Amino acid sequence: MRSLRLPALSLTLAAAYAAPLPAAQAADFPDHPVRLVVAQAAGSASDTVARALAFDLARELGQQIVVDNRPGGALVIGMEVVAHSPPDGYTLGLGTIGAMTISPALVPKLPYNVERDFQPIVLITIGHLLLAASPKSNITSVRDLIEKAKAKPGSITNASSGNGTPGHIGGELFKYMSGTHIVHVPYKGGAAAINDLMAGQVDIMFESLGSIAPFAHQGRVRPLGVSGVKRSPAFPDLPTIAEAGVPGYEAPTWTGIITPAGVPRSIVMRLNDAINKAITAPTFKQRFAVIGDEPGGGTPEQFAELVKKETVKWKEVALRSGAKID
Repeated sequence: MRSLRLPALSLTLAAAYAAPLPAAQAADFPDHPVRLVVAQAAGSASDTVARALAFDLARELGQQIVVDNRPGGALVIGMEVVAHSPPDGYTLGLGTIGAMTISPALVPKLPYNVERDFQPIVLITIGHLLLAASPKSNITSVRDLIEKAKAKPGSITNASSGNGTPGHIGGELFKYMSGTHIVHVPYKGGAAAINDLMAGQVDIMFESLGSIAPFAHQGRVRPLGVSGVKRSPAFPDLPTIAEAGVPGYEAPTWTGIITPAGVPRSIVMRLNDAINKAITAPTFKQRFAVIGDEPGGGTPEQFAELVKKETVKWKEVALRSGAKID
C-alpha cells in the first residue's frame, strides 16, 4: 500500500479525539448501509472514484455503500450535507482537493468550517492535472506555450471546468510561476470545455486525468505535461510541468474520505482500516491505471496534515490571482 510520508499531527481535527465506543458497539459497525456523499454530478471524475471505492469497500465492511450525488454551489451543497449529518459513521463524504482546500479559499461565507466540522479518514487517490493544448493550435510544448504567451500577452485562452476548480487554480499557479498572462475561460463542467479544446475554440486546458486522459490517449487533445511531482504511470514519456519548463511547479490532485466531526475514534479507525484494504484491491487499482491515478492510503492524521498544508498553499494562490466565487 502506498501512503504519503507526512509527519503525524500532535493535534489534528477535533473529532480525532472523540471518546471511543464500547468495544461491543464498535464491533457491530456497520450494521446497515453506509452513504457516500459526492459533491459533484454522476459521471464526473469524482463520481468515478467514489463508485470504484464503493465496490471494494462494500466487501470490506460487509454492507452496501450508497453513492449520493449532491452537486452544485462550488461543491458546497454536498459538503454541507456531510457536515450536518449525524456523527455515527454512516455518512461519509468524498473529500477532494477542490472541496477541502480550494473552495474555502474562494467562497466568502461557507456554511461549515473544514477544520472544525470534518474528520479526515484516509487519502484514497493521488493524481495529476494534465496540461493539454488543442490539436488545432500550434502549441507543442510547455516551453513553446510560455514563449508564445510572453510574445503576445492575453492572446492564449485557458479553459477550465469552472471557477474554483483545481484546473482553474492550477492554471493560475502556472501563470504566476511562468510570468505569463493567459486568459481564463471558465465553463460549466469539464465535458463542454474539453469539447471546445478539441474543436480549437480554446487553446489550452488544465484538467484532471480522470476526465481528459482518454482524449489524450486518442490524440484528440495534445498533452504537454502533468502537474504532479513525478510522471504519471499512464503517460510515462510525458514530462511533468516542472521538468518541461516551470521548475518547482506542483499541483497534484487528490481525493480522500471524510466524515462529520465527532465520529468515535473506534469507528474512524474501522473505516480507515477497511478503506486502506479496499484501495489495494486489484479491481480498484485497475480502474485507475489507465488514467494514471494511484492509490493513497495512510492514517487519518496524515490526511489531516495534507489538508492543512494544501489549504495554506491554495489560499495564497487564490489571493495572488484574485480568483473568487460569489
